[in-house]
Amino acid sequence: MQLILNADDFGRSSNINKAVMIAHRQGILTSASLMVAGDAVDDAVEQARQTPKLALGLHLVLVGGRAVLPPRDIPDLVDQNGFFSERPVSAGLRYFLSSKAQKQLALEMEAQFERFAKFQLELTHVNGHLHMHLHPTVFRLLLTFAEQYGAQGLRLPRDDLWKSLAWDRHAAGTKILWAIVFGSLSYWTLVRLQNLTVTHRVYGLMQTGHMQEGYVLRILNKMDVPSAEIYFHPSTQTRGESLGPNPGDLQTLLSPRIREVIQKRGLVLTDYANLR
Repeated sequence: MQLILNADDFGRSSNINKAVMIAHRQGILTSASLMVAGDAVDDAVEQARQTPKLALGLHLVLVGGRAVLPPRDIPDLVDQNGFFSERPVSAGLRYFLSSKAQKQLALEMEAQFERFAKFQLELTHVNGHLHMHLHPTVFRLLLTFAEQYGAQGLRLPRDDLWKSLAWDRHAAGTKILWAIVFGSLSYWTLVRLQNLTVTHRVYGLMQTGHMQEGYVLRILNKMDVPSAEIYFHPSTQTRGESLGPNPGDLQTLLSPRIREVIQKRGLVLTDYANLR
């Protein structure tokens, strides 16, 4: 069984960058997803160049973050400061219904792929902040750019609702809603997928921001699929955000008990570029 352990939001802040490096060098992290317009992206890229075993992908930001292009080029997507909406549902409706927004989406997405390419790092995978890469409009555009820029893998957040509820019934209604929405979008995406590798399972959606050691141990002990990705939001400092990043995810990635279970079960740590 193959296992990818990924950190999202690489490049967003220096605290996240530091946590990613610690988790890779001292822990079990195998890959990270880069925010190319993040406040600390230059630092992230420099550290990635010095750490060639850390696989790197593009974390597309089309909601809840900063754009690459200036506001004058994409006025239907961002505010006057260049930030996307914090509301994924309303943003998603606009992306689906507005032809102007769709044209600007194509420009912004290509700009993010192009910025990643300029760093001259291998693009092992693509995913989206708040999973916006599964939006039908975004996904159709993504297929073209993924092929053009050589992306190799794509995250489909097919998480296990029942494992999460058995561990923690907090926010059960939200988890059920996420399972329906992202499960449906993942299936819609899978049947249209071209030339991109996916894992059989992805864990992290249901416990996002709370990837505790015990929960990850439960996943690993009961994992019965050929391949899986588990994603985290590590940081050396808390930002007070309920969905992460947080130091707890970093501590989980450094857990000796988790490393022991990985070795005991013969799980092969990998990334999307080397996924068989």
